[in-house]
Amino acid sequence: MIPVTEPVNRPIRALLIDDHALFRQSVAQSLAADPNLCVEHCASIREALTLLSQRTFDLVLLDHDLGAERASQFLPAARQIGYEGRVLVVTAWVSDTEARRLLRQGVNGIFLKQGELGELAAAIRTVAAGGSWLDRSFAALGEDPAAAPQAAAPAFNDRQREVLRFVLEGLSNKEIAWRLQISESYVKAILQSLFQKTGVRTRGQLVRVAVEQYEDQL
Repeated sequence: MIPVTEPVNRPIRALLIDDHALFRQSVAQSLAADPNLCVEHCASIREALTLLSQRTFDLVLLDHDLGAERASQFLPAARQIGYEGRVLVVTAWVSDTEARRLLRQGVNGIFLKQGELGELAAAIRTVAAGGSWLDRSFAALGEDPAAAPQAAAPAFNDRQREVLRFVLEGLSNKEIAWRLQISESYVKAILQSLFQKTGVRTRGQLVRVAVEQYEDQL
């Protein structure tokens, strides 16, 4: 419930952080058509911290994968400079483990880019008003984010580590098989075991999760 002293006619001031120029420009322009939303945008956490230190925002719309930066780097840095507003992660994909980490850090919602623009506007209003928003695929995490159990870090065996290192280098299955002097079908089997251990479905997701969460095991 909004206190009577709150200027209810003031637009929600949001900052969109996304490294894809076409996406952020298009979304910011479309959202700004709503008179109750005022949206600025930038490409990196570094740029965002500068903007946040210069003016006030109610809400940050934060992409998870920002090239060399990750969403988990944002909140500690933002709190350090005094940002006390809300954070809605807007991303194409994030693992359950990383989603739990972000929720524990204090983000107020996760919205997947597959959603419609009108739904994003609704998520912004909900989060800005003090609520939370979780995409349906993360519904179970919203029951008690702070108490949600962390996924145990996979204990990779030596062969899995070898294959995963080569995957991170960008080698194909055939190249990995040649390097390790094993069959290509064996490489595929090892990759499937890595998919199952890390909870991903594609090679690209495996690379991202390995870099973000299991680099110390490589």
